[in-house]
Amino acid sequence: MPHVEIKCFSGRTDSVKKECADKVAEVVAATLGCEVSSVSVAIKDIPQEDWKESVWDKNIVADDKFLYKKPGYAYD
Repeated sequence: MPHVEIKCFSGRTDSVKKECADKVAEVVAATLGCEVSSVSVAIKDIPQEDWKESVWDKNIVADDKFLYKKPGYAYD
């Protein structure tokens, strides 16, 4: 029962988020060997001005050991 949480800057439509979630679920199911119906995907909008505090510090830096794909940017 994989669950994926995507955090991104605000501004995308619900239809774009739904398309993204569907594609992510398909890839996760195929890669991890489960049914698409077992995959859930959440997409949370984060205002750009809150990104460092809400995502970078709490999820990227704090969970570095769990990141299999690291970002190509950094904060000073």
